[in-house]
Amino acid sequence: MSMEPLAREQANNTYCLFLTANLKPGNMANALTRKVLALTDLLGVTSQIPQPRVRDFVSRNATEATTLDLGCGAGPYADYFPHRIGFDVQPGPAVHIVGDAHDLGTFEDEQFECVLCSEVLEHLHTPTRAIDEIHRVLKPGGRLILTTRFIFPIHEAPGDYYRYTKYGLRHLLQCFEILEIEEESNTLEAVAVLYQRIGFQCRTLGSLLLNIVWFVAARITQLFSFVITREYGSKWIGVEDGHIMTTGYYVLCEKPIGEPNAPEA
Repeated sequence: MSMEPLAREQANNTYCLFLTANLKPGNMANALTRKVLALTDLLGVTSQIPQPRVRDFVSRNATEATTLDLGCGAGPYADYFPHRIGFDVQPGPAVHIVGDAHDLGTFEDEQFECVLCSEVLEHLHTPTRAIDEIHRVLKPGGRLILTTRFIFPIHEAPGDYYRYTKYGLRHLLQCFEILEIEEESNTLEAVAVLYQRIGFQCRTLGSLLLNIVWFVAARITQLFSFVITREYGSKWIGVEDGHIMTTGYYVLCEKPIGEPNAPEA
């Protein structure tokens, strides 16, 4: 189970400064690289496109209900859930209980009114087991707030297992009543995010400085999102289907009232 990858990778707009932290001082080329990348940080060129959108979705669903913050990491959303229990595979200041999302045996049936599972699902090797556990610990009428990746590079390797379409999520979450599935980005914004990730996760001709090209390409690509006016779910059948590429999905769903947990076999 991963610990909030997007939030952990870039808590603010200083990602490139982080990348250059280990550059040897006294080298003129390294000094230039550090200054240029610091400027791109200051201008917001390197700020991740998805990050504020994830936060906005989570904040819109803030609650004072008892909440299991699953895979909470550093607890970036703790302020939105004052009655939370932080649960993660690794210890940390925001973690109350260390454990595995596939086995929530620490908790009783129907203990929580809300479960927050942000940027975790793609890092679970057996997601059906984790979803069953989330369903078990939720009270009837309780809500699951979930965000996950679709068009996105490998990250947090090697613990990166799956990507989800909206159809896959509906199937995986069929034991819940889905109230909302929201696309994180449009198609060209997804392309822009891929450019950004090349800048974050690759080296261009061996140089950090040349990675600026990818960040600039991302911002330019975003500007042309308006040119795509229709999108289809198949190249053979002209059925419109929202955005054919999006970086991820935000899901709000509810455990049906009057539906008991399945008895143990």
